[in-house]
Amino acid sequence: MVIKKNGLVLGATAVTLTTIAVTGFGIHSQGQALFKESPKNLVDEVWQVIQRQYVDATFNKVDWQAVRKEYLSKNYTSKEDAYKSIRKMLEKLGDPYTRFMDPEEFKNMQVDTSGQLTGIGIQISQDEKTKQLVVISPIEDTPAAKAGIVSKDIILTIDGKSTKGMDTNQAVSLIRGEPGTSVKLMIQRGEQRLPFNIKRARIEIHPVRYSLQKSPTGNVGYIRLNQFSANAPKEMNRAIRDLEAKKVSGYILDLRSNPGGLLYASVEIARMWMNKGAIVSTVDRQGEREREEANGSALTTKPLVVLVDKGSASASEILSGALQDNKRATIVGTQTFGKGLVQSVRPLEDGSGMAVTIAKYLTPNGRDINKHGIDPDIKSELTKAQQTELIKDRDRIGTAKDPQFAKALEVLQKQIAQK
Repeated sequence: MVIKKNGLVLGATAVTLTTIAVTGFGIHSQGQALFKESPKNLVDEVWQVIQRQYVDATFNKVDWQAVRKEYLSKNYTSKEDAYKSIRKMLEKLGDPYTRFMDPEEFKNMQVDTSGQLTGIGIQISQDEKTKQLVVISPIEDTPAAKAGIVSKDIILTIDGKSTKGMDTNQAVSLIRGEPGTSVKLMIQRGEQRLPFNIKRARIEIHPVRYSLQKSPTGNVGYIRLNQFSANAPKEMNRAIRDLEAKKVSGYILDLRSNPGGLLYASVEIARMWMNKGAIVSTVDRQGEREREEANGSALTTKPLVVLVDKGSASASEILSGALQDNKRATIVGTQTFGKGLVQSVRPLEDGSGMAVTIAKYLTPNGRDINKHGIDPDIKSELTKAQQTELIKDRDRIGTAKDPQFAKALEVLQKQIAQK
């Protein structure tokens, strides 16, 4: 499998409650007319996609041929009946990342190349064991982040409606809405139940922020990457070149609460830090591997420390795993989220769409980090009080008042001094 910039392969962690960048689609009017005549065509189309592409050749130990026979033997009186059956059919795979989206849901997931998103700015997933809706991470500087939503929060209710038995698509439909309107969430955080009233907004996301930090061993470049969006590589390139021109002695790359994004973006950014070595390999159900390598185009070889936490997922784990395995960087923070699966997002004939898990990825050393994550080289964990302080005052992030940043700076200074 070749990872292409204009392809459909995503490393996104879950569903963004806004617009997700997906490219290369075309919906066919002829197929729409055909669907009106027979909703079974759509059911079979979804079945065929899973049959051809799904990562698990055992289909979660389900007789997939028997499933086709079962669902094509039913009579469907409306497209809503077909949609309901498709969702039940996909549940048999036991994979929260393989999901169906009706036309409205799919429209909300399509390309917005301007980088402007509408929503509250969180990514969610459904816990495979408990089936609860869990926050992967809030996107920085969005209404959710400013309200204090954090990674691993469990969403109990949305506008008073229980999320028990609710999938991510249903949750998205309830949480999204017009800018300026509000949504009420009841969150469980540990033993606490916390109410949030969050105003939706139109969000313009700039994935990279950077600054020059003073230290006893020389100036340090601090780069915070919030999301692996389509414009992340360009912004990262600009940040590194600018900091190089300012003669920094080393770098801190902050991937905390970065929920992932486009797989190719993580590969391009890894190449900016690595001159040689493998970055990631993808493995489909035939066991075939496509290995992405560094290509001698690194913008800097100076010491690098990477900050991660439990909200660092998917593409963040690809990048940090590549830098760790190649001994290019020291990883500081806490264990990451643990999402090592790759999805392809594609349109269906009637204007609906689906995401299907097509592969898993391995770090250069062959580590499968799905459900485990990346272990930091140096553990640095925030106390609840410290987390609260950073949530209340996000200007502290990446400063001496940020304990994890302070630890990363300490580690970096030692490396600069040794070099």
